[in-house]
Amino acid sequence: MIDDNRSFYHALAESLSREPGSIRLTGGGQSFDGAALHAAIERWAGALASLGVHAGDRVAVQAEKSIELVLLYLATLRIGAVYVPLNTAYRTAEIDYFLGDAEPAIFVCDPSAADACIGLQGCDGSLWTLDRDGGGTLADIVAACGDQAPPASAGPDDLAAIVYTSGTTGRSKGAMITHRNLLANASALIAAWRIERGDTLLHVLPLYHIHGLFVALNTMLLAGGRTNLAAGFDSGAAIAGFARATIFMGVPTYYTRLLNETRLNQQATEGIRLFVCGSAPLTPATFDAFEARTGHVILERYGMSECGIICSNPIDGPRIAGAVGLPLPGVEARIGDDAAVGVLEVRGASVFSGYWRQPEKTLSEFREDGFFITGDIATIDDEGVVRIVGREKDMVISGGLNVYPKEIETLIDLFEEVDESAVIGLAHADFGEAVAAVVRLHPGAALDQAAAIARLKADLAGFKLPKAVFFVDNLPRNAMGKVQKAALRERFSCHFEA
Repeated sequence: MIDDNRSFYHALAESLSREPGSIRLTGGGQSFDGAALHAAIERWAGALASLGVHAGDRVAVQAEKSIELVLLYLATLRIGAVYVPLNTAYRTAEIDYFLGDAEPAIFVCDPSAADACIGLQGCDGSLWTLDRDGGGTLADIVAACGDQAPPASAGPDDLAAIVYTSGTTGRSKGAMITHRNLLANASALIAAWRIERGDTLLHVLPLYHIHGLFVALNTMLLAGGRTNLAAGFDSGAAIAGFARATIFMGVPTYYTRLLNETRLNQQATEGIRLFVCGSAPLTPATFDAFEARTGHVILERYGMSECGIICSNPIDGPRIAGAVGLPLPGVEARIGDDAAVGVLEVRGASVFSGYWRQPEKTLSEFREDGFFITGDIATIDDEGVVRIVGREKDMVISGGLNVYPKEIETLIDLFEEVDESAVIGLAHADFGEAVAAVVRLHPGAALDQAAAIARLKADLAGFKLPKAVFFVDNLPRNAMGKVQKAALRERFSCHFEA
């Protein structure tokens, strides 16, 4: 296990200094060995410092995936600033909230979004651009800077990132992730998955999500392996890329789409030693079909923004469909109130330090003995294997991305035709779960599915948009007047079945 009494960046810099001539990162026609990657991070760190970014300042980023985005992220950690990744699908109103809450020293966005972002909270004089090809006003600053950067000053308990994760009340919460959290989780994964310098990851995940940023990228960089950075996921391109990789990480949607490719077989995947899946539950059908086609048993793991990866199926031994395995080294897990089935609680060095500027919320989410209440319903068997059986809250996970119903319901309920609404998740072969809205209209009002979705497009990221809207006379309620979403999920459960 790597010593975690340092900042993540100090540990990474040490890793880069070993075998400095080995290729560590490729993508977009560029290739960096350890020495070149370290030098590039220094240049980007110097550019951030020249813009007045200091240790502890937030750097908010909504930009397309690129090598330069990786350099920006690592340079932010290098100078002790705090990286704030934002989903590229977020709309202007959503970004305005995040900027107002995080108060970043600078905000980096795609050039195509710059005009719309002018005037948002905190953007005056601090708006910079970065495109998918690595160009933009921030890249211009880097090109004009030398190689000088301030001393790396972050300590293990300093903030490294703020990751926004929405709550059921509709207000997003910023999970504060420290350098110790990043280093502990990456170190545990390196040990659990036996990642070595000879490994190569085909990286197809987005970089605004912890799966692609902390789980995939951090782990491979720290282990000394090679990361082949793809712009995104394309099933055909991924199969071609398997020939130059030993590890692949994806969400369930990726695996269902791979299974639609006739070229997916044992020969196409013979060089991969580890297929990992997470961010949403993998169906047993997909699990079994992938093994039948390729001979590979997908390794499922479980995590969340606040904790990184919590559990993993074993690298050796049985991998059980529907089970997320054992807690990682250094992570404790238990079921609240010592119940057989209940809310999973976890404790360990990878668990976040709290919610940004929400001390009351932080206090309410931790037990007195330091265990974090995940909100996921689970069981733990006699062997310590964890199974997630549901969610305490009504969050929907669509394509590996979290969707919180309250945010969508609030917007739908503003429609003049609508009396009330309930948003649920329904089983979907491609996305795992699809967002669906169940709506009760005012008497005599008229509204159809297409019109409802069209109105929501202006205010919601695409992955949050309902893929179906059902109109009902009444929403089912319990004796306390609460809408029974379980009844709605049951009623419409077969809607997306082929």
